Amino acid sequence: MITLQEAEAGVAYRVKELSLPVNLERRLEALGLIEGSEIFVLRKKRRGAMIVKVRGTRFAVGYGISSHISVEKGGLSCGA
Repeated sequence: MITLQEAEAGVAYRVKELSLPVNLERRLEALGLIEGSEIFVLRKKRRGAMIVKVRGTRFAVGYGISSHISVEKGGLSCGA
């Protein structure tokens, strides 16, 4: 298991655990980012930010958030 920050661009992952403040976890849950959901890393930027796709929605995630989301390889789709 790795953090989302360590994930490679172009690869699908499965969310295993979120270790964030409750209000931030709820905001991400509203976007579909929950334990067990598939997340596809579209792009990684230099300073830790990344563009991800969850349930058809693309959004940016910063280092402070992505380093607290545990994932494992093995999502189902190709993502893009």
